[in-house]
Amino acid sequence: MNYSERIEGLFQEYERQRNSLTEMQTRMSALSATASSPRREVSVTVGQNGVLTDIQFPSGAHKRLTTADLTRLILDTYADAKEQVMNQAADLLAPMLPDGLDAHKLVRGQAGAEAFLPKEPRMVTSVRELLARGPE
Repeated sequence: MNYSERIEGLFQEYERQRNSLTEMQTRMSALSATASSPRREVSVTVGQNGVLTDIQFPSGAHKRLTTADLTRLILDTYADAKEQVMNQAADLLAPMLPDGLDAHKLVRGQAGAEAFLPKEPRMVTSVRELLARGPE
Protein backbone atom coordinates (compact mmCIF):
# COMPACT_ATOMS: atom_id res chain seq x y z
CA MET A 1 0.00 0.00 0.00
CA ASN A 2 1.51 3.34 -0.99
CA TYR A 3 1.65 6.52 1.03
CA SER A 4 -1.43 8.12 -0.61
CA GLU A 5 -3.53 5.01 -0.06
CA ARG A 6 -2.50 4.89 3.60
CA ILE A 7 -3.38 8.57 4.08
CA GLU A 8 -6.74 8.00 2.36
CA GLY A 9 -7.36 5.03 4.64
CA LEU A 10 -6.60 7.17 7.69
CA PHE A 11 -9.07 9.82 6.51
CA GLN A 12 -11.73 7.15 6.01
CA GLU A 13 -11.09 5.88 9.52
CA TYR A 14 -11.34 9.43 10.82
CA GLU A 15 -14.75 9.81 9.13
CA ARG A 16 -15.93 6.53 10.63
CA GLN A 17 -14.86 7.63 14.08
CA ARG A 18 -16.49 11.04 13.59
CA ASN A 19 -19.78 9.40 12.60
CA SER A 20 -19.57 7.10 15.62
CA LEU A 21 -19.03 10.11 17.85
CA THR A 22 -22.07 11.88 16.41
CA GLU A 23 -24.16 8.77 17.04
CA MET A 24 -22.79 8.49 20.58
CA GLN A 25 -23.67 12.15 21.29
CA THR A 26 -27.23 11.50 20.15
CA ARG A 27 -27.45 8.45 22.40
CA MET A 28 -25.91 10.38 25.32
CA SER A 29 -28.51 13.14 25.03
CA ALA A 30 -31.27 10.52 25.30
CA LEU A 31 -29.97 8.93 28.51
CA SER A 32 -32.47 8.67 31.35
CA ALA A 33 -32.79 6.72 34.59
CA THR A 34 -35.52 6.40 37.20
CA ALA A 35 -35.03 5.29 40.79
CA SER A 36 -37.64 4.61 43.44
CA SER A 37 -37.24 4.80 47.18
CA PRO A 38 -37.17 1.42 48.96
CA ARG A 39 -40.82 1.64 50.06
CA ARG A 40 -41.97 3.43 46.87
CA GLU A 41 -42.78 6.75 48.55
CA VAL A 42 -41.01 8.66 45.77
CA SER A 43 -39.74 8.06 42.25
CA VAL A 44 -37.10 10.31 40.69
CA THR A 45 -36.10 10.52 37.03
CA VAL A 46 -32.92 12.14 35.75
CA GLY A 47 -31.60 12.77 32.26
CA GLN A 48 -28.13 13.17 30.86
CA ASN A 49 -25.57 14.42 33.40
CA GLY A 50 -28.00 13.71 36.23
CA VAL A 51 -30.34 16.61 35.45
CA LEU A 52 -33.57 16.15 37.40
CA THR A 53 -36.49 15.68 34.97
CA ASP A 54 -39.31 14.31 37.14
CA ILE A 55 -40.40 13.53 40.69
CA GLN A 56 -43.43 11.35 41.36
CA PHE A 57 -45.15 10.30 44.55
CA PRO A 58 -46.83 7.04 43.45
CA SER A 59 -48.63 6.50 46.75
CA GLY A 60 -49.74 8.58 49.70
CA ALA A 61 -46.93 7.11 51.81
CA HIS A 62 -44.87 10.30 51.55
CA LYS A 63 -47.57 12.15 53.55
CA ARG A 64 -46.60 10.21 56.68
CA LEU A 65 -43.00 11.44 56.54
CA THR A 66 -41.60 14.51 58.21
CA THR A 67 -40.28 17.23 55.93
CA ALA A 68 -36.71 16.32 56.88
CA ASP A 69 -37.30 12.60 56.19
CA LEU A 70 -39.00 13.33 52.86
CA THR A 71 -36.15 15.64 51.86
CA ARG A 72 -33.54 12.98 52.69
CA LEU A 73 -35.58 10.32 50.85
CA ILE A 74 -35.85 12.50 47.72
CA LEU A 75 -32.12 13.32 47.79
CA ASP A 76 -31.13 9.67 48.29
CA THR A 77 -33.43 8.53 45.48
CA TYR A 78 -32.11 11.29 43.24
CA ALA A 79 -28.54 10.12 43.99
CA ASP A 80 -29.51 6.56 42.99
CA ALA A 81 -31.03 7.73 39.69
CA LYS A 82 -28.04 9.95 38.98
CA GLU A 83 -25.64 7.07 39.63
CA GLN A 84 -27.60 4.90 37.18
CA VAL A 85 -27.45 7.52 34.42
CA MET A 86 -23.74 8.15 35.04
CA ASN A 87 -23.10 4.40 34.69
CA GLN A 88 -25.09 4.39 31.44
CA ALA A 89 -23.02 7.32 30.15
CA ALA A 90 -19.74 5.63 31.11
CA ASP A 91 -20.77 2.38 29.44
CA LEU A 92 -21.69 4.26 26.27
CA LEU A 93 -18.48 6.29 26.27
CA ALA A 94 -16.02 3.53 27.21
CA PRO A 95 -15.62 1.95 23.73
CA MET A 96 -14.66 5.34 22.28
CA LEU A 97 -11.88 6.03 24.78
CA PRO A 98 -8.19 5.18 24.51
CA ASP A 99 -6.92 2.22 26.51
CA GLY A 100 -6.30 3.04 30.13
CA LEU A 101 -8.83 5.87 30.39
CA ASP A 102 -11.53 5.06 32.96
CA ALA A 103 -14.92 6.12 31.55
CA HIS A 104 -16.59 5.98 34.97
CA LYS A 105 -14.07 8.42 36.43
CA LEU A 106 -14.27 10.60 33.33
CA VAL A 107 -18.06 11.10 33.47
CA ARG A 108 -17.86 11.89 37.18
CA GLY A 109 -15.12 14.48 36.72
CA GLN A 110 -12.62 12.34 38.62
CA ALA A 111 -10.15 11.68 35.80
CA GLY A 112 -6.85 13.45 36.31
CA ALA A 113 -5.23 15.87 33.88
CA GLU A 114 -3.21 12.98 32.43
CA ALA A 115 -6.46 11.55 31.05
CA PHE A 116 -6.86 14.60 28.83
CA LEU A 117 -3.28 15.63 28.20
CA PRO A 118 -0.88 12.74 28.78
CA LYS A 119 2.84 13.37 29.03
CA GLU A 120 3.26 12.03 25.49
CA PRO A 121 0.58 12.76 22.89
CA ARG A 122 -1.53 9.82 21.84
CA MET A 123 -0.96 8.98 18.21
CA VAL A 124 -2.27 6.11 16.17
CA THR A 125 0.55 3.66 15.46
CA SER A 126 -0.09 3.85 11.72
CA VAL A 127 0.36 7.65 11.81
CA ARG A 128 3.66 7.26 13.68
CA GLU A 129 4.83 4.74 11.06
CA LEU A 130 3.87 7.05 8.19
CA LEU A 131 5.63 10.01 9.72
CA ALA A 132 8.73 7.94 10.35
CA ARG A 133 8.83 6.72 6.74
CA GLY A 134 7.91 9.96 5.04
CA PRO A 135 6.58 10.23 1.46
CA GLU A 136 7.19 7.26 -0.82
